[in-house]
Amino acid sequence: MTARIDEEITFRKLEILLAFMETGNLTRAAEQLGVSTASVHRALHSLETGTRCALFRMEGRNLLPNDAAQALADTAREVLRTMSEGIRSTREMAGYAADRIRIGSLYSLTSRVVPALVMGLKLRKSEIQTELVLGSNTDLLRKLHDGAIDAALIGMPDGAPDIESQLLFEDDIFFAAPEGSRYTSQSEIDLSTCADERFVSLSEGFVTSSAFMEAFRVARFTPNVVMKTGDIFSLMNLVSGGVGCTLLPGRVRGVLPSKVQLIPLQARYSMRQKISVSFLRTRERDPNLLALLATCRSYKAEAD
Repeated sequence: MTARIDEEITFRKLEILLAFMETGNLTRAAEQLGVSTASVHRALHSLETGTRCALFRMEGRNLLPNDAAQALADTAREVLRTMSEGIRSTREMAGYAADRIRIGSLYSLTSRVVPALVMGLKLRKSEIQTELVLGSNTDLLRKLHDGAIDAALIGMPDGAPDIESQLLFEDDIFFAAPEGSRYTSQSEIDLSTCADERFVSLSEGFVTSSAFMEAFRVARFTPNVVMKTGDIFSLMNLVSGGVGCTLLPGRVRGVLPSKVQLIPLQARYSMRQKISVSFLRTRERDPNLLALLATCRSYKAEAD
């Protein structure tokens, strides 16, 4: 069994010992550490108490280390180096202040929002490497809680007291139909007239899927969903191919297939998605997340 270390021996006192050994003088050691000479003197004698042996001798008014002090200093140097490396490794394992950041994102944000944030983050922290993880709102929230990602660009979560979120923007939901459909000439869509229409949708767990179901709840009928898919780009292509209509957020307008038309919904069906950057509250002081938050605030300010 390893012998217990006396409570008088601390990392701080070992740092003071090394400073004294390197400078050879109580005053210079105190100046280097930003403490008083008396504090250095007390710490050194406290180490003698903890080791239960003499580490220094007096020659006139000078305090000089003996061979035992040198042996302790050699060990202290290695202990502090190992502990410093251990803390760095621990923080990296938890994602704190590592040279990479893992960002989860909805598929619909990869065409414009994600590139802008990654470039903005690079300007703030040039050494940081970004890893992108795509998924649904539900998947990304789970990964956030499991520590598989550091932050998530998702629909703002409700009822999640352990999650901190910052709004990026709000987005309107539109009716999406193939070009040349019977809806082409309409300025707005009354969903209650679409009961006989075929629809395609995202799988459960996506924020747009939740908006889809809520809109039809208001319309008071269950849509005829002929196909579901796991990403919004496939969903748009299904609409373009005439498989069915759907509901899409306005942010996809820039990557919309040419044969798909977005039409506003009537006011009673209108809804807005709140897209945010979210992370665990326990990580709110992480330097990488603080840099990401600053980048997101700049993005929001420019968008506004």
